[in-house]
Amino acid sequence: MSSRSYYKSKTHQNQKHLKIGEFNTLKVIKKVDFGVYLDAGDVNENGYGNILLPKRYVTEGLDIGDDAHVFIYTDSNDELIATTQEPRICVGECAYLKVKDVNDVGAFLDWGIAKDLFVPFDEQHKRFEVDKSYVVYAYLDPHSERVLASSRLSRHLKEEAINLKPQQKVKLLICGRSEMGYKAVINHQFLGLIFRDDAFKTLRYGQRTTGYIKYIRDDQKIDLSLQLPSSMGRKDITEQIIDYLTAAGGSSSMTDKADPEDIYDIFNVSKKNYKKALGALYKQKRITITPDKISLVK
Repeated sequence: MSSRSYYKSKTHQNQKHLKIGEFNTLKVIKKVDFGVYLDAGDVNENGYGNILLPKRYVTEGLDIGDDAHVFIYTDSNDELIATTQEPRICVGECAYLKVKDVNDVGAFLDWGIAKDLFVPFDEQHKRFEVDKSYVVYAYLDPHSERVLASSRLSRHLKEEAINLKPQQKVKLLICGRSEMGYKAVINHQFLGLIFRDDAFKTLRYGQRTTGYIKYIRDDQKIDLSLQLPSSMGRKDITEQIIDYLTAAGGSSSMTDKADPEDIYDIFNVSKKNYKKALGALYKQKRITITPDKISLVK
């Protein structure tokens, strides 16, 4: 991308509030033929605080004095630039991204904006290959203030629980597999383990799913589960089934013969626990069960 900016990379360290590699809301202060300039405040030693939003990303009707919600990063000239494009990853997040190119200094990932995301060789857990995808963490390099990525997740994520509690629902990104089970990124911040016995379905590298904190060990390492443990999970699923049947008009074909993947997609539990919940509801005379459907008792 070719464009001019008054905001040079050598002065980035003097910024006060701008978040590089993240979304910012900045005011339009000047319109030019090739875009608009946004006010980033008094952020460098020369008093310049203007960042260019190129014309191709300027939304219709955007005028001087308006606020623009933009993603900020450095362009190929190491100058700060703004875009309204939605990146697939921001600083402090993890994502599963595809490699577009590899050269003698590192790899370049497609993260959804014009400039590819760079992964230095020493931040690759193994040498990246073109057209393959990897789970990476995005961070801001403190020296160049460029947004970079790393697949060496243990360098950037915590493996000890901080402000996490057992049975807490979390967002997971599967980032590895071993004889013990699956390693997962938790809420973009932590690393934990799903033991094989707790993974009642096949998980894929790069897959996103929801899960729960099963146990926090004495060393603060985190064990995960795909469902709430024991009876707490079954109690929760019974109410989910009732709500689901109510929304479906009172009946559904989701019997105990339903596909395990469909059960998990809808109720986030294993088929085994789903069948137990149906049995509990049947004994409570809250549902009826026939070979092809389950129904609320009227």
